[in-house]
Amino acid sequence: MSFTGKYELQSQENFEPFMRAIGLPEDQIQKGKDLKSISEIVQDGKKFTVTVTTGSKVMKNQFTIGEESEIEMMTGEKVKAVVRMEGNNKLVTEVKGMKSVTELNGDTIIYTMTLGDITLKRVSKRI
Repeated sequence: MSFTGKYELQSQENFEPFMRAIGLPEDQIQKGKDLKSISEIVQDGKKFTVTVTTGSKVMKNQFTIGEESEIEMMTGEKVKAVVRMEGNNKLVTEVKGMKSVTELNGDTIIYTMTLGDITLKRVSKRI
C-alpha cells in the first residue's frame, strides 16, 4: 500500500490542548486551529518525503524507514527520530515522550499523536 498522494485535513480533535502541551505559543495555536492543512506524501520504497502546508507555513521532512533521520516538529524544533513501519499501512515514531502514528486506510490518513494523557487526532482525505 503506497502512502503517495495529497491529503487535505478534514477534522481534528484536541488540537488546542495538544499544541499547548508541546509548547506552541498561544497566538500560533489560535492562528493554526482553523487552517486547513495539506499533506503531500511521496513514498519511494522505504524513503518518504512528507510536506505539510498550513497557511503560509511549510514543513518538509524526509526519512527512510528504520534509519535515524532529522525531523522537524510542529514547534520548529529539529530532533533525531527513527520511523518504523507496522504492517503495510502504519508509520510509527516516538520522540521526546510523544508517540506519533500515521495510519493509511484507503483514501484516508489518520494521524494520532499522544503526549502524556493528551491525544491529538487528525483525519485527512486524499484530494
